[in-house]
Amino acid sequence: MTHMRRSAAALLASVMIFTASCTGGSVISPSAESADSTRVLNVVVTFDALYEIALAVGGGRVSITKIMPDGAEAHDFEPLARDLTALNSADVFIVNGFGLDSWAEKAADAASNPGLLYVDASTGIVPIEPFERESSTVTDEHGVVASYNGQNAPLYGSHDPHIWLSPKCSAIMAENIRDAFCASDPDGAVIYNACCDEFTKALHALYSEYMVIFSGLDNRTVVTGHAVFAYLCRDFDLQQNSIEGIFAEGEPSAKALAALIEFCRDNDITAILTEHLSSPLVAETLAAEADAVVEEIYTMEGAEDGATFLERMSSNLDTIRRALSPAP
Repeated sequence: MTHMRRSAAALLASVMIFTASCTGGSVISPSAESADSTRVLNVVVTFDALYEIALAVGGGRVSITKIMPDGAEAHDFEPLARDLTALNSADVFIVNGFGLDSWAEKAADAASNPGLLYVDASTGIVPIEPFERESSTVTDEHGVVASYNGQNAPLYGSHDPHIWLSPKCSAIMAENIRDAFCASDPDGAVIYNACCDEFTKALHALYSEYMVIFSGLDNRTVVTGHAVFAYLCRDFDLQQNSIEGIFAEGEPSAKALAALIEFCRDNDITAILTEHLSSPLVAETLAAEADAVVEEIYTMEGAEDGATFLERMSSNLDTIRRALSPAP
C-alpha cells in the first residue's frame, strides 16, 4: 500500500464532553479549546454493514459515503469509476477484508489522495477458511459446521468474509474503525472512544444474553439459505447447514436437497432461515418436506426494514433462538 498511515495523537486528559450523541447527533463540549466541533471526517465504506458501524462510532462527527448500492451482491460487485470518486477527497476508506471487497485496495491506490487512510476492518479477527465439499456437512478447524449444497464451492477468497454478522467480530471491527478515526482526527478521539464503547458494550450485552439462552438448548444446528453465519455460530458454539454456500453459488442438486431434507428430519429442524440472497422456492420446498417453517433473517449487506445494525443483530439472534427452541 502507498497510503499514509498516521498514528493517533495522544488524547488530552482535560477534555470533558458534557453530552455526546453516538447516533449522529451534535456534540457539546465545555470549551472551543477541548475539541474542534466543526470538523467532519470524510469516510468512504464499501457496503452497508460498515456504514452502520462507522456511523455508530463516528458520533455525528463523520460524513459517510457507501460505494456498494443496497441490493448489490457483494461477492460479485465491481465498481465503476464514478462509484469511486469520493475516494479522492476522503480521509478514511474502510473495507471489510477477507476477500469480500478485493477490488478496494487497487481503487484506493488509484485515487488521487496520498493522505487517504486505508482501514481493513477484519484486522485481528481469526478467519474461518472456505473449503470444497461434495456432500454432507463438514467441520472446519474451528469446529464450525457448514454445508455447501452438495457442489464444489468456488473459493472466491481465502477466508469466509461474513464477519459483521458475529457480535464478537463486529465489536472488533468497531474498534478498528475507532482507531482509524482517532488517527485521522485526534481532536475527536474522545467522541470516537465514547461512541465505540457504547456500541461494543451493546454487542457484548447481546452476546452474553444469548450465550446463556443458547447454552440451555439441546438443538445446536441452524439451517440457513446462505452459509453466512459461521462466525456467529463460532461465537455461540452452534452449527449451520445451508442450502447455498458462502458465496451463494446457486440452487442445490436434487441429491443435495434430498440429503438436506433428511438432515432436517433427523435433527428435528423446525425452521429454515432465509434471506434475500437465497432461493425462497427451495427454502419453501425444504420446509414443506421437513415439516418446518420459513423464517426471514438479516444479512445486513444492505439497508433492511429501516432497522439499525444493533436492531438487526438482536433480531437475528432472536430468530435463531426461535429456530433452535423445541417445537410447542
